[in-house]
Order: sequence, then structure tokens, then C-alpha cells
Amino acid sequence: MLRFVVRRLAGGAVLLFVISLLSYLLLSIPDNDVGRQLLGQSADQAAVDAKNAALGLDRPVLVQYADWLSHAVRGDLGASWFTSEDVTQAIANRLPVTVSLMVGVTLVTAVVSFLLGVWAGVRRGAVDRFVQVLGVAGYALPGFLVTLVLVLVFAVKLDWFPAIGYIPFAESPGGWLSTITLPVASLSIASVAGVSQQVRGAVIDVLRQDYVRTLRARGLSAPRIVFKHVLRNASAPALVLLGMQFVGLLGGAVLVEQIFGLPGIGGMTVTYTSRGDIPVVMALVMLTVVGVVLINLVTDVLIGWLNPKARRS
Repeated sequence: MLRFVVRRLAGGAVLLFVISLLSYLLLSIPDNDVGRQLLGQSADQAAVDAKNAALGLDRPVLVQYADWLSHAVRGDLGASWFTSEDVTQAIANRLPVTVSLMVGVTLVTAVVSFLLGVWAGVRRGAVDRFVQVLGVAGYALPGFLVTLVLVLVFAVKLDWFPAIGYIPFAESPGGWLSTITLPVASLSIASVAGVSQQVRGAVIDVLRQDYVRTLRARGLSAPRIVFKHVLRNASAPALVLLGMQFVGLLGGAVLVEQIFGLPGIGGMTVTYTSRGDIPVVMALVMLTVVGVVLINLVTDVLIGWLNPKARRS
């Protein structure tokens, strides 16, 4: 297992380098006169050229990338071109908001999806049809409509949760929970719809296996068969999908963070990408790639732990 983890981390490092290079080249293609944007349209050309030179934009793109990479590997991600804010600090200030959403959605999705999927796969009949209808509805409903309904009902009409704003956990755990409840609920509906169907299908397939019939013939109780044997073997596909959705939540968080006024990574990505602020955008890209590599690694390790056949392979 240790050798597997080392190989995956080495592959992740190569992937990180390739994506960072391609991202920097793509971000440098647009002919954005950063110096002109910073100094204004009325600034004279000499001042604009001096500003671009101070930012190092007068050098070849590959030289700029090499300079950025040499600082990045030492933990120096630079400063924003437009706000002069330290990139590391800017991300650190906003990352807890997005991580709160992603972890909350993942936990809700895992618990609810496995409960619904196992319930449908074991009971079948009307219960199975009911869970499938919920899954289709969760996919079909537009995310912005679900978010709007949640805000109108639970924030405006019932006044159970705030409609906008974010309270850090360190400041008030109760306030933090109240501010992320509606965003988490909004993002969880579609995730639950997908993962629950995956769990349902996997449970049904495992229940048809010969060894399950053997366990029943030996007199093992149904709950023990389901939770000790069936669920252990049926969880791998759901874990893969859950890991993919965890990473995909970064994109879905953009809309939700803007609707609920949350100062997270999603809104930051939109703002700084539209400006062409390469130091900030590159840091966000690298953060996403690192997240993808780690989540995939954790998912594979969990699957190997749950399934001895996968661990040996």
C-alpha cells in the first residue's frame, strides 16, 4: 500500500507540473495590458511599460513561468497584481468557507445516499420506486430553482436561517452552522440523487451474488449480511462517485456562494479570472489539482481497505 501511495503522489507531482505549465501558457495568450488596467486609460505609455516591466511581463512567457515555478515550489505564490494582497493569505482567508460547504455536502450526501440506496436495494418494490423518483427529481430540478425555493421558504418566510452572510466557526459554532445549512442543502440535493442511485444499483448486484445466498443459508441475520458483507462490497462505486462530486463541488459552489453572499473560493475564482490576475488564478488552479490528486488517493485507499480484491490489484 505504501508503494502504491508513493507512486500516486509521484504521478500527482508530474500532473501538477504539466497542468501548471499549460495553465500559465493559456492564461498568457490573451493580450491583456495589465499595466494599462492598473494605471487607467489616461496613463501615458511610458508609465504603463514601466509597470509591466515591474511585474515582469516584458519577459518571454516561459521565463515568466520558470520564475513563478521557482517561487511556488518554495511556498511563495506571490501577490495579486490588482490588490497587492498576498495570494497565500487571500486564499487562506476564503478557503474555510468553501471547505465548510464541500465537507458538509459530502457528509450529508454520504449518509443520506447510503441510507436511501440500501433501503431501496434491500426492500425493492414501492420503496425502490420511491427512491428512484427522488433521484430523478433531484437531477431534473435546476440548482438555481432549488436554491431560490430554499431561501424563500426557510430564510424569508420562516426566518429559520439567514439568507446571506457567513459567520466563522471560531466566532460562533451555532452561527456558522446556520449560515452554511441552506447552501449545503442546496448543493446536496443533486449529489444525493446521483450517489443514492449508485448505491442502490450496487446493493442489488451484490445481493444477487452466490456468496450472499450462502450466508443466508448459514442462518446469518439480514442486517448482518447487509451491513457487514453487502455494503462493504457495494460501496466502491459510490465512493468513486462521491470523490468525483467532492471535487466538482468547487464549480457548483460558485453560484451558491454568490447567491448566499459567502466569501469563498468560488466567487474569488470568478473575480480574479475575469481580471486576468495570473498569480491568484495559478494558485487556485494548483489548489484544485492538489485537491483532485488527494481526493482520488483517499478514495482508492478507502476502496482498497473495504475490498481486499481491489487492495491486491
